[in-house]
Amino acid sequence: MDWRVPLADLDFCEDEEKAVIDVLRSRWLTMGTVTQEFEKEFAAMHGVKHAFAVSNATVALHLACLGLGIGPGDEVIVPSLTFVATSNAVLYTGAQVRFADINGPDDLTISAEDIERKITPQVRAMIVMHYAGYPCEMDAIRKVAQKYHLALIEDAAHSPGASYRSVPLGAWGDVGCFSFFSNKNLSTGEGGMLVTNRDDVAERVTKLRSHGMTTLTWDRHQGHAYSYDVVDLGFNYRIDEIRAALGRVQLKKLLKNNACRGEITRRYWNGLKGTGVGLPFQEKEGQPAYHIFPILLPPGVDRKRFIDSMREERVQTSIHYPPIHHFSYYRQRFPDVSLPQTEDVASREVTLPLYPTMSSTTVELVMETVKKSLDRAS
Repeated sequence: MDWRVPLADLDFCEDEEKAVIDVLRSRWLTMGTVTQEFEKEFAAMHGVKHAFAVSNATVALHLACLGLGIGPGDEVIVPSLTFVATSNAVLYTGAQVRFADINGPDDLTISAEDIERKITPQVRAMIVMHYAGYPCEMDAIRKVAQKYHLALIEDAAHSPGASYRSVPLGAWGDVGCFSFFSNKNLSTGEGGMLVTNRDDVAERVTKLRSHGMTTLTWDRHQGHAYSYDVVDLGFNYRIDEIRAALGRVQLKKLLKNNACRGEITRRYWNGLKGTGVGLPFQEKEGQPAYHIFPILLPPGVDRKRFIDSMREERVQTSIHYPPIHHFSYYRQRFPDVSLPQTEDVASREVTLPLYPTMSSTTVELVMETVKKSLDRAS
């Protein structure tokens, strides 16, 4: 469809083009020095010892679980208001998930209190997701993790460059996982990053990322090794040099673009006051990444009619997210899940366009279209 305002857009220019061309001219496309530099730069920005570029955030979450030794017989607490990869990654290991509720309509991140309520003797870890790029209540969550000796994984897919109490998101837990999908703040098309300060996790992830091999193709190309052993049942979860090159350029723009997203978010908050829509996160502590802009429709507004009206005006919207526990596969596997706050919010949430190159005129157009669509859908 020819959108007047898309949901998301890329901030790509000649710098990204040159970075890709430089890789092509180098004649080395698989994981090598460009990837290593990307990992170092990302680790430095996020205040961690180790960073591993991978093919997407889903595999980062899977590696996080495996790196922490999670497997059959274990349980991991996860939110339901997130993309399905957050819980799928746990199930891939043979472990089970336990869903925890969110804080409420003003804060759509996972509740530390409900996490504690969901702990059983089988729970080994929790995954918290920084929804829309806004920090979870990490001090309270980390206290729960320490009290019950649980591993803490941060799903930071929405939040590169964000922080809570001056600590970068991704560095609060045992492992942090980031996404570089096309609509993310830092985009390489596909791609992701796993970060950790734990040497033992880093050692295991190093091998699992590439088939459990003791040396990589790049090592042998450089003459540092001539053969390899396979010491674990690993995976092909590597990124390539082209996407790593895009990532390095995007990383340089990240904080500036996050600030632009913040300015747009504040325009939305100010311009949509008095319309009746819920505007989450206005009082949220920390430095967000402002990944998406969620609104909550007032009771009585037909969400489908609202979205259809926005579409008729060629303004793209989305829903973040259908709750995981409502999907057919999960209803069959976990039939008795009840999350009142998640279910209320998820039934009313609509995501408006947000990207760093949006003009003031475009933001005004979106807000006027929202007001018009509210009238049509009421």
